[in-house]
Order: sequence, then C-alpha cells, then structure tokens
Amino acid sequence: MDSRGSLAFDEYGRPFIILRDQESKSRLSGIEAHKSHIMAAKTVAGVLKTSLGPKGLDKLMVSPDGDITITNDGATILKQMDVEHQIAKLMVQLSQSQDDEIGDGTTGVVVLAGALMEQAEKLLDRGIHPIRITDGYEMAAKVAVEHLDTIAENYVINRKDTDTLTQLAMTTLGSKIINRCHRHMAQIAVDAIMAVADFERRDVDFELIKVEGKVGGKLEDTMLVKGVIVDKDFSHPQMPKSVKDAKMAILTCPFEPPKPKTKHNLEVKSVEDYKKLREYELKKFEDMVQQIKDTGANLVICQWGFDDEANHMLLQKQLPAVRWVGGPEIELIAIATGGRIVPRFEELTKEKLGKAGIVKELSFGTTKDKMLVIEDCHNSRAVTIFIRGGNKMIVEEAKRSIHDALCVIRNIIKDTRIVYGGGAPEISCSLAVGKAADKISTLEQYAMRAFSDALESIPLALAENSGLSPIHTLADVKSRQTKENNPRLGIDCLHKGTNDMKEQNVLETLSSKRAQIMLAVQLTKMILKIDDIRAPSDRM
Repeated sequence: MDSRGSLAFDEYGRPFIILRDQESKSRLSGIEAHKSHIMAAKTVAGVLKTSLGPKGLDKLMVSPDGDITITNDGATILKQMDVEHQIAKLMVQLSQSQDDEIGDGTTGVVVLAGALMEQAEKLLDRGIHPIRITDGYEMAAKVAVEHLDTIAENYVINRKDTDTLTQLAMTTLGSKIINRCHRHMAQIAVDAIMAVADFERRDVDFELIKVEGKVGGKLEDTMLVKGVIVDKDFSHPQMPKSVKDAKMAILTCPFEPPKPKTKHNLEVKSVEDYKKLREYELKKFEDMVQQIKDTGANLVICQWGFDDEANHMLLQKQLPAVRWVGGPEIELIAIATGGRIVPRFEELTKEKLGKAGIVKELSFGTTKDKMLVIEDCHNSRAVTIFIRGGNKMIVEEAKRSIHDALCVIRNIIKDTRIVYGGGAPEISCSLAVGKAADKISTLEQYAMRAFSDALESIPLALAENSGLSPIHTLADVKSRQTKENNPRLGIDCLHKGTNDMKEQNVLETLSSKRAQIMLAVQLTKMILKIDDIRAPSDRM
C-alpha cells in the first residue's frame, strides 16, 4: 500500500488496513456530517441574506494588508471572506459560478442554497434518506424552471428607444452604493452595450468595453467615452497635448537604439571608439524615427520604455510618443483604431497604422494626474466607461456595479425573455411546486414541499431588509397571487404603494432566475450526497 497506510493480517489470516497518522485525523460520518454541512451552508447564507434587495445592507471587508472593501455584491463578499470549512468553500464557488455565468444574482443564489439546506435538515430529522431528498429537489427544480418559462414575457429591444433597457439596468443597480445616481449609471451601461452589441449573432464582445476609474470628482461625473482612455501621458512634457487626425504606430518591440547583448563582449579601447559607438547608436535611432515618419505616422504607442536621450530626440523630430502602455490596453487601442500591433520594427508599414480623429491629454484637479483619450476611432464600437468617485472604495464598487449592469443587458440581448423581480417569480414557482407536490404519491412529495418553502426565503429576506413584517407581507402577496392569478405580484421594497412589479418596472432576466435555481439545486444535491469526511483534526 502507499504512504497513507499499510496492510496487515491477524492470526487467522484475515486482512485489515492500518491507516497512518490516525490520531491526528478527525472523521465525521452519517447524520453528523450532514449537520456539519448544513450548519456551514446556513452560516454563509446568513451572512449574505441581509445584503439582498434594494434595501440590502453593505459589508465592510478588511484584507490582511489593511485594504478596505465596502460592497453588497455576493461574489465579492464571499471571495474576500476567510473561509475554512470545506462546504462553505463550495458556497463561495457557487456564488462565483453565478457571477461567471450570468454576472448578477450572486447573493440570491447563495441565500436559496442555504434555505434548501435548512429545509433538508428538517427532512433528515424526520428520517427521510438524503437521496430521496435530492430526487425530490430535482423534480421540484424541473417544475419551477418549466413554470418560469410559462410566466416569462418576451422583451422587445428597440435600438432607438432604450428606456425600457435602462429600467432593467436600474433594477440591478438599485441595491448598490451608486443608486443615488443609478439612472445615469444605467443609461451609461445601456449605451455602452448598444455601441458594441452584435444583434445578428445576439452577442456582446466585452473586450470592446473598458471600465476605467479615477479617484476624484463625484459619481455624477462618470461618463461614456466613444473611444479608449489610457492611464498614461505623453512621454515628454513639451510634446503637444493633442494630436488631430492621429495615425499611430503601435509597437510591442523596444523603441530605442540597439543595445549590445549581455553575452557579447564589446571592447572600447579609446575615446574615438566610444564616439563611434555613440554616433552609430544615434544614427540608428534617427533611422528608426525616420522610418516611422516615412510611413505617415504622427504618434507612437509603445509597450516598452525608452531612455531620456531617445525621448529628447523624439521631441526634436516632432514625433509624440506614449510609453509603458500595458498589453490589454495596447490590444484595445489596436482594435479601436483599426491598427496592427507591430512586434518587429522592420515589419512597420503604412497599412498597419491605427487611425483616430483626436488623441488628447486630460488633466485632473490639482494633483497633475494625466490620462490620454483616443476618440473618433476607426472602429467606433470600442468604448470606455470612465468612472469618477470621492474615494477608491466608491470607484471600485461602482466598477463592480457597472459590470453587473453590463452583464444583465448582455443577457437580455442573448435571451430576450424576462420575469418580474421583487420575489414575484419565487412566490409563483413556490405555489406551482406546492401544487405539483400534491400530485406525487411517493416520499419525494415532502422534499418538493420543502423546496417550495425554500423558494420563499428570497421574498422573506427582501421584506425583512425593507423594514416590512416578513411573514405578513409574504402571506398577503401569496394569497393575492393565488386569487388574482397574477405572477407579477412581489414585495414592495421601495414602498411605492403597489405590489405589481410591472408597474414598478422591476425586471429581471429569465436566464438569471433559471441559473439561480439550477445552480443552487446542483450544489445542494452534491452536498447531501456526502456522508463521510476525513480531514486533519485542525481543519474540522
């Protein structure tokens, strides 16, 4: 056997296994293991429950380095939490999966998974086998997803009138820090997506949208730039602050006189030799500059740096340059300007130049911070969202919020079906699953009713976070949904006087709701199938 144990035989020749380091390991099995998993899932879900909805509260996270993050984004909170328990780590990955797949609903999916685990605990206490519970959950999830398809409405995207798309983005941004100017932010997100969307393929290329932030100013100063913003300035302070009709050479090769390689020895025996070497370097660099000018370029974007001597010569030759531009930014500039990235200097030709209407330098406040704006690009589809904010935390949270809004608009372009928010689809699905459970004669009916109860955790949390009486509010909305047969009735979180989410313009994408239910059920199913844990004792 391997290093984990050894095989031995007793006096009758019967084999048995001796495990190594058994005293330093702990083991949980059976119902104890299930209870441990459920406790961990409920704890993680409990942390996020208060962040759900437009009235949800924020969490302040302090990293080991002392960096502070204030957010109510589920994926960000869990990513920064120091989680030790194995099942709690799976909940973190669940939130990340929702973020990667949909971009929104990261808090709701964890709250739902926690509620499913909590309901499973009651069923386990009643003696129902975990496999029967997971089978019931699977059946209930199928009913819920099919019911979502029936209550979903088709959403018509009008490219000229984007007001309804803005309402969809506003639903996403309503729970964020930036909600005091969330119509402005929602409009920016919609305009950015509409600029880069490919409606024939029903897809959005996120590579064409760059989100840049700068501390200073206020959130209302956030703007959408039809072009690229680069956090750099011209390499020499005396170079012109703007270049019109820019034709730019985009270089990823060093833009300076050739240096002798370290493996070669270069002997300089006299002053004349040194002067000759210097003259050779100067002439070589002058030739490089002239070669660029001969192609018609009037601006150089370089991934690498160049020394002060080269910088001074560029100024003399009246060739503005930008140095130390990062790889992703170089790629975006190339896409936006229609240029080609040149990896070898000899390959530079007129056809490979990028074109832009104007490249100008912006200055901010009294700090002398500068950024370059490349506008009127050859490929007008590339855009940059430029976020301003009073401090770094607000800028970072605004970036996360804009990302969620962009993802929601992208999802509606991919799949144009929507459901109404405010917990309305969860209540409607809960009623549908409850009815389906009554038709089941086997033991799975208990698991289906438990699933129905778990779905109600979302509207309950929304009501509680909004300062309403959770049980009374939910009971009222449920009875009205049944009487009026109206699946649009949800929790009136903003106290507008109506429970009809269509009137409140609270919209969510069908794809997000479906993903929440399916991902939560898959994780719950996986956790309930674990009945034995072996781990080092300090990890249990």
